[in-house]
Amino acid sequence: MTVLWGVSFDATAMSGVVVEFIKIARTFADRGYRVHLDLGYDIKADKGRFFQPYREERVPDWIALDRVDGVAEISGYDEEFVAGTLEAVRRDRVPDTGGVTARLADAIVRTWEDRGVTLVMVENGTLPENVAYTKALYRAIAVYGARHDLGRYVLWRDHDLMWQSEPDKYGSFPYPATPPMVDSPHIHYFALHEEAKRRTLEWMPHLRNLDVLPNTFLPPSRPGRPDFRSHHGIAPHERIIARFTRIIPQKRVDRDLHLAALLPGTCLFVAGDTEENPDETRRLRLLADELRVRVVFGGVLEPCESTGDGFSVRDLLAHADVVSFLTSYDYESYGNPIGEAIAAGVPYIASRYALYDTVYAGFEAPLLDISEHDLPTPEFARQVSELMTNAERRAEVVEHNRKLGTHNREAATALVEDLFPPAMGENVRLSVVLPVYNEAANIHDVLRSLLDQDDIGPEAYEIVLVDNNSTDDTVAIARRFAESTEVALHVISEREQGVAPARRTGMEFAVRRSRERKNPGERFYLVSADADCRVDRRWLVELFAAMEEDKAAIGVCDYYYNADHFVGRPRLWDAIQRTLRCRAVTFSLFGGFPDGKGFAVEREAYESVGGIEIFYQLRDGRFVNHLSDDWDFGIKVRGSGHDITYAPRSRVEINPRRVNHAIDEVITGRAYGTDGIIVMRDIRPEAPERAVDLTEEEALQAWEFSIKDFTPKNVVLPILLTPSFLDSDAVVAFLGEDLADRLGRRIAEVKAEMSVVDFVPIHSYKTPSYRLYLEFRDEIFACLRAAVGEDVGYPPPLPECFDDVPPERFAEFVKYYCEDRESGEAHNYFGNGGVF
Repeated sequence: MTVLWGVSFDATAMSGVVVEFIKIARTFADRGYRVHLDLGYDIKADKGRFFQPYREERVPDWIALDRVDGVAEISGYDEEFVAGTLEAVRRDRVPDTGGVTARLADAIVRTWEDRGVTLVMVENGTLPENVAYTKALYRAIAVYGARHDLGRYVLWRDHDLMWQSEPDKYGSFPYPATPPMVDSPHIHYFALHEEAKRRTLEWMPHLRNLDVLPNTFLPPSRPGRPDFRSHHGIAPHERIIARFTRIIPQKRVDRDLHLAALLPGTCLFVAGDTEENPDETRRLRLLADELRVRVVFGGVLEPCESTGDGFSVRDLLAHADVVSFLTSYDYESYGNPIGEAIAAGVPYIASRYALYDTVYAGFEAPLLDISEHDLPTPEFARQVSELMTNAERRAEVVEHNRKLGTHNREAATALVEDLFPPAMGENVRLSVVLPVYNEAANIHDVLRSLLDQDDIGPEAYEIVLVDNNSTDDTVAIARRFAESTEVALHVISEREQGVAPARRTGMEFAVRRSRERKNPGERFYLVSADADCRVDRRWLVELFAAMEEDKAAIGVCDYYYNADHFVGRPRLWDAIQRTLRCRAVTFSLFGGFPDGKGFAVEREAYESVGGIEIFYQLRDGRFVNHLSDDWDFGIKVRGSGHDITYAPRSRVEINPRRVNHAIDEVITGRAYGTDGIIVMRDIRPEAPERAVDLTEEEALQAWEFSIKDFTPKNVVLPILLTPSFLDSDAVVAFLGEDLADRLGRRIAEVKAEMSVVDFVPIHSYKTPSYRLYLEFRDEIFACLRAAVGEDVGYPPPLPECFDDVPPERFAEFVKYYCEDRESGEAHNYFGNGGVF
């Protein structure tokens, strides 16, 4: 049993910090972790719970409330000691905690040993409320992590760093008395947003493992109790402004009272501990009487995730018309009430506090500009009233905020799963990596095809879906699949836009986890799939069988198009079929190269060449990642001496939208780019897809672009990378002995001339491939006609610049043409990518 130990420096059972812990911990509980939570009663002195036993604290039943064993017996450690160290910090003096720190660290380690802890979550540990405990925690993490070789097993998240909440309380920057954050091999730090990350690095520039992990707002898991209104004496017709917060001056609940006074028929419901600051509660009650405002002080509600019998925050949200967060300017960071409103589908209002735009940029809500108006204005009240009474506007705002909130939640969950990945099943032999970007329309069918695989058990493979910043429901659909299938389906994210970074992230995720299995020496395969292409039912088992039988480093799939999608388009269909027939011949001879639509690579070979490399090009003055990472990866593998095998019965059906997109570009003479720039584009059609056939001229142009791209890559390039192919009887039979001999000698000459040892880097293969194609094009096409059929025809016409070149100098000028880096003419001629 794996065990998660959580510790909160908040020292209270009902707080946003604890709620956020529960949400992240749920991810690990779902993986089988046993979750223990120390609420921090023995850490923070000002909450009055030091050494107090747990009594009626309510947390979900899958969490065991726990604490460090024997902490009350540590000599010198008590509330007075902690309060004294905090006072020293406030005066920028470093308190002496040496003996206590050592004893605390020993107690923490002993407790973790006893519980069998394997993962630790620290919430708000950087706040210098208890310098001794923070230092002890760092010491315990180092000792325990080294003893058990746990790697980066600690998730350390700060909700309220010194500059975000009550800055006057903790001393001044650069916080000389606060324990510095340790750049530990065992800790991954998280800030709530980019501004917090920036300020953290301003204070601790040496940190190397710091990410942004925003709060994760979860939708309600149960309906609100219908008796909430009647229990609190709120009439059915009354509108409710909900305020759930601590009742302290910094929260500015008085603003809500003034707002309610401008909204007749409205009840203000304030959820919070009225005894935390009795003077503030008394002041608010008097103000409510003065303004003649209907206000209900509802007391402390249970956390949103509570499963207890009492009323919860979610019960309030189910009845609220709007959630308010009119807080002080310099007090808040994230503002949990806003997030809970978004998750529950309730509109919210807020003050524009210092970090509001950092956290909630893009969300829609009436905002009170407190730099100009300390109290709500009639115009602000009008906006709030419209949000509560205009059903159409309300629904529009709720849906807009829901989509943004869902994306943020999924990104946060994916980040945690990526950094703390779930264990891989002992019998998993293949990890299918699926990069996705806004594929809600296709992802159901694609996942269904990946899951409905014949003759391979669900325990033998997994799916890693890599979300590449989707803004639609792609991830939500995938997560629903994950809940209902026997095949493990993991959802992670990659922030850098592009299929290449996403594919690499997914494969690295699988590699790391595969190393931890009981039989790490067993051949393990990383498999690439595309998010808009469906695979056949035997796709995976045939690919696996070919890899196992041939012991190859890479396995290449076959692909095809569904003829039903091209009914009434015979010229286009003919061009597609000719290309695929050529592919079948050359792949049977040379094995082909990886195509993102479907290939597998053995883990050891993947790592031996450094994995997928991302190449960058300049487009419009900006660096963009190069599209053909799959081909470049294949070249690295083949150029490093590894074998590639072709699995013709492992088949992928190509989405016809790819052809429609490429055809339109081919007809304009651009194909996938110009001047050598080949980058990812969104190929989903904005207008209705082209459904008419090509003209004869367009069909010819499409074929020529396709075959010009195909031939250098699939005939010339394999021989460049593996000259021993020319010793194969099948290849000699295809080329003929004379052509095979001359091609081999010419390759050696070009290699020597270019001083290239191996044709491995991305631009080392294009020039010689293009040169050899142009020099041998007539003879290669003759070979293709003989092997594939006469309808392959003859090579497309040469560029006009060769019209005046004397025949005896043709090879010389081919070299100049293919090495023309200024105009990119050769790249444009070859189309920067095929059509089919």
